[in-house]
Amino acid sequence: MPQKSEPNPGRKSPKLKRMGLHERAAARMRTMIIRGELPPGSQTQETRLSKELGVSRTPLREAMKVLAAEGLIELRPNRSPRIADLAVDGISELFEALAGIERLAAELAAERATERDLARLRTLQTRMEGHHRNGKLDEYFAINGEIHDTIVRMARNTPLREAHVTLISRAERARYLALGADRRWSNSVDEHAGVLAALEARDSETAGRLLGAHVRRTGTALLEVIAASQAKQTAAQS
Repeated sequence: MPQKSEPNPGRKSPKLKRMGLHERAAARMRTMIIRGELPPGSQTQETRLSKELGVSRTPLREAMKVLAAEGLIELRPNRSPRIADLAVDGISELFEALAGIERLAAELAAERATERDLARLRTLQTRMEGHHRNGKLDEYFAINGEIHDTIVRMARNTPLREAHVTLISRAERARYLALGADRRWSNSVDEHAGVLAALEARDSETAGRLLGAHVRRTGTALLEVIAASQAKQTAAQS
């Protein structure tokens, strides 16, 4: 597991100071939902979650409102909130939009990235490959997301980044599930290596084409995972 940096007891972290209790609770719950620790369709248990997250019920409920706005939780009158099911109908459109944004980002990044940017991207790629070899899915997923975010930042286009932030928050759970598809994890590593090589070569057309195709394949892999899961459920019921 990755090592977490210990806070300095003599100085409060500005980042933590700015973040409210409900925001920290929302961030932790978001991770739990993405990783399947809070599975789709399950009811939330306020007492257990309050204890696990170290917050009272008031910030917990505020956190749930935040996650409901992101489509991760369903708030129901006079009933416990439930973890939202994955919206299968919108997956193709979501990844189609993401693919377009990241394709453009890669094209711009190939032209605008500094050597320092590319060196950082190479470091992230090396770390991600190490997590893949060691079978550390959660660590791999975190670095994978950081790579995508870094490429978008390298494009140096604020409206493009804002659009990406909006969509990627809706796609995180889907991206994590997609890694469960046969060979998707290994294929993803190889595809990232190809994108990096194109960026280092300043080949904007190839970088954009490869990253766009990579994102579209992730959407396709997710649909395959869902179809396989539904087939198993149908077989179990028959």
